[in-house]
Amino acid sequence: MSTPRRRIIRPPAAPAAAVSPPRQLVKLRARLENERAALARWQARFRRAFHAMERLQRTVSRIEQRIAQLEEP
Repeated sequence: MSTPRRRIIRPPAAPAAAVSPPRQLVKLRARLENERAALARWQARFRRAFHAMERLQRTVSRIEQRIAQLEEP
């Protein structure tokens, strides 16, 4: 062993993780976007159903009042 061991010279490690976000974070952000879109769709559907129910309640109430007025005398 007359020759010394060769030393491998490597460039300093570049912070690659700082350039692009971790894969899990990217997946979670995509999932959050999808879930928010789904929630918006459900809220729109719920709003329509709620207003339809309110309209039907008003109609039923009006009919009940009318029947009560006609049965009174």
